[in-house]
Amino acid sequence: MPNRNMQYHKQSRPTGGTARLRPVLDLCIHAIGLFPVFRWIVLGYLGALTANPQEYLTRSSGIWALALLWVALSVTPIRRITGWNGIMRHRRKLGLYAFFYTSLHVIAWALWDRGAVPAAMWADLWQRDFIGVGALAVLFLTPLAITSTHGWMRRLGRWWARLHRLVYPAAVLSVWHFIWMRAGKNDFFEPQLYALVLLVLFAARIAWLLRAKTMNTSSTRMTPRTPSLPLQRKTGHHGS
Repeated sequence: MPNRNMQYHKQSRPTGGTARLRPVLDLCIHAIGLFPVFRWIVLGYLGALTANPQEYLTRSSGIWALALLWVALSVTPIRRITGWNGIMRHRRKLGLYAFFYTSLHVIAWALWDRGAVPAAMWADLWQRDFIGVGALAVLFLTPLAITSTHGWMRRLGRWWARLHRLVYPAAVLSVWHFIWMRAGKNDFFEPQLYALVLLVLFAARIAWLLRAKTMNTSSTRMTPRTPSLPLQRKTGHHGS
């Protein structure tokens, strides 16, 4: 059975005007993905990375990881609303950029917060709840980044889509990590904003699934059944 995501990629092959826009769209995606890095470089050059650059970069990388993950999650709802299948080919790049900043966030925590000491990192996973929740989110996201290529899509077949549903618990854990991290400062506005956007994305997905289920049920009921022909008894000629 062909993978549904592979079908989307086949349907989204650019033609005509869409083909001319493809390089522009690719450039925009990469510009969005690399913008935080360029911003950090400029801020560092200007000496504007706050009084604690290490803490700023650690938290900024985490926020950008969340933002790009949310953008990647919004691709499917946009496709369903607009009918633009071509946008699906950009979801993988957005997801990988989200994982890139997630990796930077983890590296910054390991190096600057825990001094790259494995024992200190392990202890932190159990001593601070938001660190443990964040680690679970990273654990869920890692296989998704590894298996994001077309080769893995072919190898895993239908299991690829099932595996990549881990993005939903990973997103919940990520925003949970953010909320608990800000709880120490009693600053919940930004985490709650991210949670609200995630709730809207989940609601859109659930609504679409329910609509698809209803349509499938209706089409099944409306499909006329072919009447079965009565079985004819075979009669034979018997000799006298």
